Amino acid sequence: MNHTPEASERGASALAPGTEAPDFTLQVDKEEKVSLRDFRGRPVVLAFYPADWSPTCSDQMALYQTAMPEFERHNAQLLGISVDGMWCHQAFADDRNLEFPLLPDFEPKGQVARAYGVYRNDAGKCERALFVIDGDGVVRWSHVSEPSVNPGADGILKALEAIEEGRA
Repeated sequence: MNHTPEASERGASALAPGTEAPDFTLQVDKEEKVSLRDFRGRPVVLAFYPADWSPTCSDQMALYQTAMPEFERHNAQLLGISVDGMWCHQAFADDRNLEFPLLPDFEPKGQVARAYGVYRNDAGKCERALFVIDGDGVVRWSHVSEPSVNPGADGILKALEAIEEGRA
């Protein structure tokens, strides 16, 4: 796992590779909910981010939208998660032309981020953290970034390749 010293000082202890990923169910919109277990049999990328509309989060989510063909090539499902509410997520996704689900970890606030060890009590939001989960529901790669740093997609793609090749 990549873990920056700054993240450790903030108290983040992201789930390590080899850990079973905690299941969750979150609302996508008024009518649809998504659970991690819905994607068993295929890799899932969880992209926790601090807030809709912030410059770094906007850039990160736009990059992932651009990288969607690569994620799809690996049959991976991308899910964005922050503590912002459903309506905020919908407006943000519409404005940024995001075609992957943004899930509100809103009520109870940060429950999913806490389960993954990436909730910041001091700030009331989640870390900028990435998890690649295999088709069996096991974390195969995780990374926590500085809040102001866009972690990019290279680590995600390498983890997906490792899963595909049986190295993870």
